[in-house]
Amino acid sequence: MKVRVEVDCTPEEARAALGLPDVTALNEALMSEMQARMKANMAALAPEELMKNWMAFGGQAQEHFRKLMTAAAGGGSKS
Repeated sequence: MKVRVEVDCTPEEARAALGLPDVTALNEALMSEMQARMKANMAALAPEELMKNWMAFGGQAQEHFRKLMTAAAGGGSKS
């Protein structure tokens, strides 16, 4: 036997029928905060800023790698 129940209601009506809270205000506050943070961080996504950050990290990474290889080859420790 199959029983099929079809309910035609809005999401708000479904939440009320199931006793779930209305989180519309919380969702709107969360979205506005996320938008504000994204706008504040847009400058960091500029190509010039990205290259500046990557190059600064890249130079340090190359130096650390050189030191690591020198130490691994035995040339870095002088006792």
